[in-house]
Amino acid sequence: MEPIIRVTDLWKYYPEAEAQKFAALRGVNMELQQGEIVALFGKSGSGKTTLLNLLAGLDNPTSGSIAIEGRKLDELGDFKRTELRRKRLGFVFQFFNLIPTLTAFENVYLSLELAGRNEPALARDALAQVGLGDKGARYPHELSGGEQQRVALARAFVKAPALILADEPTGNLDTVTSREIMEMLTSLCRTAGMSMLMVTHTAMAGNYADRMLQMVDGVIAEESAAGKGLP
Repeated sequence: MEPIIRVTDLWKYYPEAEAQKFAALRGVNMELQQGEIVALFGKSGSGKTTLLNLLAGLDNPTSGSIAIEGRKLDELGDFKRTELRRKRLGFVFQFFNLIPTLTAFENVYLSLELAGRNEPALARDALAQVGLGDKGARYPHELSGGEQQRVALARAFVKAPALILADEPTGNLDTVTSREIMEMLTSLCRTAGMSMLMVTHTAMAGNYADRMLQMVDGVIAEESAAGKGLP
């Protein structure tokens, strides 16, 4: 079976136009299988977010290749990449990234609209699934941090993507809420059979993943099994 993600010898230099180049990624290789949850652990500046941006098609690598569901990103034009993001990828961010002028329902429904689906009932169901069925009319500022992240989860899952890319999904939450969000996030993935790559700076995420990868200075250096974590 074709992996959801296949990364081959991926390099990324900044800035690319100058003689003095910094290698944010240095020959990264990785695969993520259908239904698999992988945590990518590393310190700030190790290259985790750079990799996530490249996987999302938001930036281009200096060299190497990325395939999502067997489709090489460097062979897709801007329109096809945008279509891939809107229909096949779901995103969860550290700072929620909700639109402040839209209600919780509207934030979730917008994800469906961008995917070309006019199905408001799905947005209501998604909010109910994360325990916010009675708060769809509230704006982000009227919700707690944990509730805002639940809205973000509903927004990511409502279109039933093949892959969730999560960037520090609990980085802006307290410890108790972080565990609640991690349990909900991984449960939603496993129930729907979705794959997820979650970037994290804390080894706690390893308790919820099938595998945990460690990135050091732009290279995936170590791997551990679920629940064992990395130092």
